[in-house]
Amino acid sequence: MKKVRKFKLGKFLLFLLLFIIVLLLIVLGVYKYQTSAVSSNTDPKTITIAEGDNYFSIASKLKEQNLIRSETFYKIYLKFAQPDSLVTGDYELNEAMSVPEIIKVLGDKNSKKDSTIKLTFREGLNLTQMAKIVEEKTDIKAEEFINKLADKTYLESLKQDYWFITDEIYNSEIYYPLEGYLYPDTYHFEPAEIDVDTIVRKILDNTESKLEEYKETLQNSEYSVHQILTLASIVELEAVSDTDRAMVAGVFYNRLNDNWSLGSDVTTYYAEKKTMTERLTQSDLTACNGYNTRCTSMTGLPVGPIDNPSISSIKAALEPTENDYYYFVADTNKEVYFTKNATEHDRIIAKLKDEGKWAA
Repeated sequence: MKKVRKFKLGKFLLFLLLFIIVLLLIVLGVYKYQTSAVSSNTDPKTITIAEGDNYFSIASKLKEQNLIRSETFYKIYLKFAQPDSLVTGDYELNEAMSVPEIIKVLGDKNSKKDSTIKLTFREGLNLTQMAKIVEEKTDIKAEEFINKLADKTYLESLKQDYWFITDEIYNSEIYYPLEGYLYPDTYHFEPAEIDVDTIVRKILDNTESKLEEYKETLQNSEYSVHQILTLASIVELEAVSDTDRAMVAGVFYNRLNDNWSLGSDVTTYYAEKKTMTERLTQSDLTACNGYNTRCTSMTGLPVGPIDNPSISSIKAALEPTENDYYYFVADTNKEVYFTKNATEHDRIIAKLKDEGKWAA
């Protein structure tokens, strides 16, 4: 009898052990599933951690954003993991992150989303286009930005601090005094510190660093810094590659040396305050002012830059490729054709029109 009882007891204990193991496996499986990634979607979602928040209090916020499967299992994980203190700030999370991965990101101050304001100005933008970007990214209105850069007292303070800014910017025919001086780049600013002066000086500091390498060349040139920036701004819009830019600059110098008009359409667009996608009329092309080099009575450089050029275009204006060309034209693929006279130039244009490559 005792053997039977012992056998039954042993069988029961074995069954109980197996039941406990199976139950633990089920619980662990559920736990693993409930703390796993909600989906494979990696689209970023921003979570803001404010002062006073803790890992437990943000559970509902994470659930609302569909970043966790269960608030309960999220909190169970916290009980076991006991993570370090939560760091305030904005964080980018996604549904493909598990609870452990989310906790790791939220506890790492280096994972915080960059809270700085980023202003990106590409090469060839003019000042009004840059002002619109400032308005889009900050609380500063485009008009406020433009007006500040036209204030003579403010300009005088800048002229005292930057060697490359001279009285040439005060020419009454110039639309925007600092056109051409604002180096195109990406700039980062702290939101609490941003204002027009901060933006402008950071850009001008960059301009200075870019020009520093060429300072001696600029100071020894027969052309002033203002004139070099003016030529570079035209080159910027007329060619794409560094090789073509140097060649185009060479063509313009040939015209300048022979007292020809530069004949550049891009100066007409700027003179008429039109975008490059708008059509130029015949009256636009022949209108004479300080910028339009298509006006036959105008020789030499415009009164000032027509955009803010890259260092590549500035270098081309300083170190042009010497050639004996006086004309050039680009096709729809941005390939540039150089010719020595008007007859050759017209022949190239006719050929491009026949081939459907004429960039009118």
